[in-house]
Amino acid sequence: QVQLLESGGGWVQPGDSLTLSCAASGSFFSVYAMGYYRQAPGKQRELVAFITAGSINTHLANSVRDRFSISRDDAKNMIYLQMNSLTPEDTAVYYCNADLQATSGGSRGVYWGQGTQVTVSS
Repeated sequence: QVQLLESGGGWVQPGDSLTLSCAASGSFFSVYAMGYYRQAPGKQRELVAFITAGSINTHLANSVRDRFSISRDDAKNMIYLQMNSLTPEDTAVYYCNADLQATSGGSRGVYWGQGTQVTVSS
């Protein structure tokens, strides 16, 4: 059974930094792209960032491009979202997402973490 285990959310003040972590655990064959989405109250879920296996390609949403970065440790099947200069507009539930293949020869699927709350407020 595959699980995406998230950590690192919390409450911070505007201008602060926060790092989110996500680990793919359980039994699986290969992990491809991993990333984060977020959903603010009353808004649709949106892509924040993703990173491909081997950290070959990364993508950051325009709204966070100058403040966030994403990195990956393939040996641990983990990704990290470094968030700097946080603003109240970054307040949302952040969801980890992974495209992975559960078994050799099996099909790929998209898995989601349980979500972690990030609140930016003074």
